[in-house]
Amino acid sequence: MKKVAVFDAKPYDKEWFDKLKGQYGIEVAYIDEKLSPSTAALAKGFDGVVPFVNDDVSAGTIEALEKEGIGVIAMRCAGYNNVDLAKAEGRVKVYRVPAYSPNAVAEHAMSLLMCLNRNLHKAYGRVTEYNFTLKGLKGFDLVDKTVGVVGTGKIGQIFINICKGLGMKVIAYDLYPANLQDVEYVGLDELYKRSDIISLHCPQTPENAHMINKDSLAKMKDGVYIINTSRGGLVNGADLLAALNSGKVGGAGIDVYEFEGGVFFEDRRKDVPKDDVLKGLLAHENVLISAHQAFLTDEALHAIAEVTLGNLTDFFNGKENGNIVKP
Repeated sequence: MKKVAVFDAKPYDKEWFDKLKGQYGIEVAYIDEKLSPSTAALAKGFDGVVPFVNDDVSAGTIEALEKEGIGVIAMRCAGYNNVDLAKAEGRVKVYRVPAYSPNAVAEHAMSLLMCLNRNLHKAYGRVTEYNFTLKGLKGFDLVDKTVGVVGTGKIGQIFINICKGLGMKVIAYDLYPANLQDVEYVGLDELYKRSDIISLHCPQTPENAHMINKDSLAKMKDGVYIINTSRGGLVNGADLLAALNSGKVGGAGIDVYEFEGGVFFEDRRKDVPKDDVLKGLLAHENVLISAHQAFLTDEALHAIAEVTLGNLTDFFNGKENGNIVKP
């Protein structure tokens, strides 16, 4: 029986892996530590590893895994910007889960927007203290507002459908436009200029890192709302914070953060991160942050475990599938 090590394992990961592993004949062991060059030796004796989105799958990690005889890295997420694919080429196969639950992420993006716009997070805090006043809680109707969607893959398309259901006007940008009805594709600069709300649904690449920065923010409408449920590195956090402080950005709903590694998914109450940008965003009244939980539904966790175990089974059986990631 093949054995795999699931790094950075949390209770919600274990539930569905434990339910499904018997169907695939794979032995699963859970390791609390994140995968990194210093922890890769923990994979000794295993046939494959299963890292997560904030694990360090850099060149040093891949070299260390290769020494331990690991032939497969099965990411249990869609993103792979934390993997050195050039180093992995010819050494180890890398798989991902491209679409575990696009509904979960798209719905979370809209939840961030709605909660932020109608100040539900502030209202909840007030009423728990028996303060039932409404001052400072005014929002705006979403109907007829223009939302700019960056990235129209599966998640982006579902988000677009939600927006249309609310009567919003949709414009979109994608390097590879889909054949979508009633969606106007525009250039990025035009999207920045016309959008009341901008929602990011694209992978992070070297080319689009910090696509939201002081220059792109300057092109946007005053009071624009920005939603990011994709990758933290798409947004320059310091520039976003400055735009929020100046009022250029009216609100930001963030599920991902560029420097979330070692912070998100962890309890840091006794060891508060020394990150002034993150502290500034958390303290801002017009910012709503969730800790990379957009994927966290039962359906998504089921799909993640199922596809990951399927990827591993295909690798061990010498079968190709479409989830292999190449440089």
